Amino acid sequence: MSLSLADRERVVAELGRDPTRTEAALFENLWSEHCAYRSSRPLLAAFDSEGDRVVVGPGDDAAVIAVGGTANESDTYLTFGVESHNHPSYVDPYDGAATGVGGIVRDTMSMGAYPVALADVLYFGPFADDHPRYLLDGVVDGISDYGNAIGVPTVAGSVAFHPDYEGNPLVNVACVGLTSEDRYVTAEAQTAGNALVLVGNATGRDGLGGAAFASEDLDEDAKTEDRPAVQVGDPYAEKRLIEANEALLDEDLVVSARDLGAAGLGGASCELVAKGGLGARIDLDEVHLREEGMNATEILLSESQERMCYEARPEDIERVMAVADRFDLGVSVIGEVTEGDYVCQLNGETMVRASAEFLGDGAPPHDLDRAEPTRPTPDLPAETDVADAVETVLTDPSTASKAWVYRQYDHEVGLRTVVRPGADAAFLSVDEADADVALSAGSVPTWTAHAPYEGARAVALEVAMDIATLGATPLAAVDCLNGGNPENPETYGGFAATVDGLADACRDLETPVVGGNVSLYNDSVSGPVPPTPTLAMLGERVGENRGEAPDITVTGEGGLLLVGDSDGRLGGSTYLANRGGTDRFPALPEDPLGVVETLAAVARAETTRAVHDVSRGGLAATLAEMVDEAGVEATVPDYETLFCEAPGRAVVETTELDAVRAAFDGVAPVTDLGRATETPALTLSVGEEMVSLDAAAVAECRDTIARSID
Repeated sequence: MSLSLADRERVVAELGRDPTRTEAALFENLWSEHCAYRSSRPLLAAFDSEGDRVVVGPGDDAAVIAVGGTANESDTYLTFGVESHNHPSYVDPYDGAATGVGGIVRDTMSMGAYPVALADVLYFGPFADDHPRYLLDGVVDGISDYGNAIGVPTVAGSVAFHPDYEGNPLVNVACVGLTSEDRYVTAEAQTAGNALVLVGNATGRDGLGGAAFASEDLDEDAKTEDRPAVQVGDPYAEKRLIEANEALLDEDLVVSARDLGAAGLGGASCELVAKGGLGARIDLDEVHLREEGMNATEILLSESQERMCYEARPEDIERVMAVADRFDLGVSVIGEVTEGDYVCQLNGETMVRASAEFLGDGAPPHDLDRAEPTRPTPDLPAETDVADAVETVLTDPSTASKAWVYRQYDHEVGLRTVVRPGADAAFLSVDEADADVALSAGSVPTWTAHAPYEGARAVALEVAMDIATLGATPLAAVDCLNGGNPENPETYGGFAATVDGLADACRDLETPVVGGNVSLYNDSVSGPVPPTPTLAMLGERVGENRGEAPDITVTGEGGLLLVGDSDGRLGGSTYLANRGGTDRFPALPEDPLGVVETLAAVARAETTRAVHDVSRGGLAATLAEMVDEAGVEATVPDYETLFCEAPGRAVVETTELDAVRAAFDGVAPVTDLGRATETPALTLSVGEEMVSLDAAAVAECRDTIARSID
């Protein structure tokens, strides 16, 4: 990439001269789509981001929200953020995914928080093909090796496969951190005269131009030509950096902080002072390097990992350096905060002089054309064998068990994990606030590819339903908005529709969207990815029965009820993805928040034995996933009801059926499905047909990923 003619003219007009080579490169990266959100910025105003729990909303390295009470009542805070590392994970799946974890963890640290949980949401091309399986293997290894080494549990996430990710996988990672009212900091410089201190690994030539690389389409030879743009991680340095960050906070040595991610030192230091309406003087000769002969552009734009930029008071510099030395980390006092321009010098020569605000925020948004997504005409296949269709849906890699993935992650380190991966959501104990927190994250590309607006609304409701199955109600959300080349009107129209759908659904759920990330230009020679709005959501549970939640598998003790209704539409379903044909997307409930809150209350009841929401694979997959040591006998009127993926539905095993019916009276319909049995098997009556699989057969169907990779 290089500066467009229009951007260059804007820079020349501001500076009153041609930019230096280093300035041009800095503008190129800071004004890239990845950093400046030029195509998506006009759309993001659709999100509501305020609430009585929100302490810090969008615009910082991570959001800060109060847990256990409102921001005025509680002094225990959670940080919440999400990032993408899509292009790097295609070029080098191991390092690309690993450094994605490292980056979101440092975003958490820069807010004065200790990272306590990770969620990874992954999207790949057809599982039957060798290359997507290679990418899956490398990405999972990268996430597990890095996350396990730094001691942060990976407790939630999802994995989906779709043909349109063939040439461009998506790797989205969310992180939750814990801090307090007197401990959190922001990425906004405070006072001229304070020092800027670089702590962490030495700066090398890896990751050069990563922000620009993330803002362009992948081409056929990206795996070789773009390899230098991919960062190389060192999790053991990151672990030391985490502990050093805690020590600096303990001693009140941090005034503000920003991690070094996209656009490296140039991005972190410029954005830090720009947010405070200030400037900086940076001496690049002072930056500790691991390679000789690096020029100013390389030093400023290297995205070498495990580095933090701190604002510190002059009288605290010796203590900051002592802490860094104690944890065997490099440290450099690289300059100071000023009231003037952002100035960088090397060997006594000024390489950059510009307004920090102009560098960081001067890129104008793009005014792009969009085409409205088309609505498909229903054209359903004639179903002749429901038993075969059930087996097909259960063996689909997107609905199959993800145990092969999450068993590679340490999900209990830190001793906060109450409910582990494999359930609808993870459950974390936050004893500091006498609360439990649920975490779920994901998206469903078959939904959003089929109907971008309706599919995105469904994604938000599905994630909220995940949280409700553990008895929690939504607290806050962050999003990672992935799309293709926005210069294509059809691609941009689909992306914009997912933004509107997600925003409308979160508004209906009264859940503020407090932060996020945008990743566009996810195109390759095989075409654009589907519009993919990953949503990560936190829910809260306080009061009695903390630490208790129903399982998703039945106990054999109660009857089975289906909460919620469907219109039988199959649009976006796993069934049609395998059978062919088209249909309209199913309708959502009129009162989604009422459904979520009522389900959460039912999940907390002592008479509730199991709860599982209906999502990918429809009712067929939900009932199969509830079979383990006990079984399910259910009656479903037709195959449309069995395979429809309408969100806002859940299956409840309860010993008090009337109590559940009464709870949902006026909120959502409740239908008798059948009963849980002591015999571990799935038995379905579908119209005139009967489908029966014992627990071993169900497990074999759902073992697609492990069986194919191992």
